Amino acid sequence: MIDTSNWKEFRVSVLFDIHPTKNYGLNNSKLFETEGNTPVVVNSSYNNGIGGYVDLPATEEGGIITFSDTTTSDAIFYQPKPFIGYSHVQGMYPRSLIWSEKSLLFFLAVFKKVASINKFDYVNKFNRQTAKELLVPLPIDKYGEIDFKFMEEYIDNFRNEINEKINMLEKVKNYSGKSIDIKTWKNFHLYDLFYIDSGSKLDKIKMKEINPTINFVGRSGINNGVTTKVDKIEGLEPYPKGYLTLSLGGAYLGSCFVQEKEFYTSQNVVVLIPKTEMNIYVKQFICAIVFKEGNTHYRAFIDELNKHIKRDFEFPLPVKKDETIDFKYMEEYIKTLPFGKFI
Repeated sequence: MIDTSNWKEFRVSVLFDIHPTKNYGLNNSKLFETEGNTPVVVNSSYNNGIGGYVDLPATEEGGIITFSDTTTSDAIFYQPKPFIGYSHVQGMYPRSLIWSEKSLLFFLAVFKKVASINKFDYVNKFNRQTAKELLVPLPIDKYGEIDFKFMEEYIDNFRNEINEKINMLEKVKNYSGKSIDIKTWKNFHLYDLFYIDSGSKLDKIKMKEINPTINFVGRSGINNGVTTKVDKIEGLEPYPKGYLTLSLGGAYLGSCFVQEKEFYTSQNVVVLIPKTEMNIYVKQFICAIVFKEGNTHYRAFIDELNKHIKRDFEFPLPVKKDETIDFKYMEEYIKTLPFGKFI
């Protein structure tokens, strides 16, 4: 636990010049026309914000922090390498040469925490002006200046801890004793297994939180997709627990969860109602497969799930000899995981 009692707040605009990253002004079909090695940082909260790699020269040098001014504060990342900018992707350029990769990573963690407290979302967006005005607490030395040495040493220690945990994960990743062979699996459409409901389509900013009792599921990849609790709306029954939710677009495209309590949903989050009885293990297995397929084959803000979900979105599932879905296999597989089930 870090003792922050002696830290000092610094206004972000004093430490960084913030302005839009340089881009080629191309539409997505032209920009991503040829694959290459240069990353394109887009408005995404996944994969360090990188939407793909193209065969074009970088427009930015790297070594800066980026964020999207059209999504949420989750889309804040450090870019270590040269990259191509994108519309609505802002760059944070250090005003001092003292900043190193390690101190920027430390700052990023604190900056992101401060931003998250303000609950920015797709309506109350995290924009450039807001970022400039934020006050970020940082460690200081005996002269009252930012303690860059402390930040760098902390990141070094943190990396050592992470490496130890990675080594531990390597030991358990083959816990089940066998890898999954999906060659015999069969593709299914989402509508084969679920009724696809459009969801509540509510705006979180308009919801009341006087007596919050209902989960509000938004386009989020954490906390089961639940972004807050809200008051129950008279005349609008929430969805029951046990249904699945799926984010169709935005930074968390493909995020799929089993909801443990009654809930409403935001825009672009559909509700999946099982057509046949499924236990929690089967639902969690399907959530993982759906997320993997959605996040692998579709792109946030480029080719999202909206136009595919009821038409041609497919994913593989294990089948029995008669080619019917092997629900028992899915259940048993989840039970063998070292963590019991997906969270």
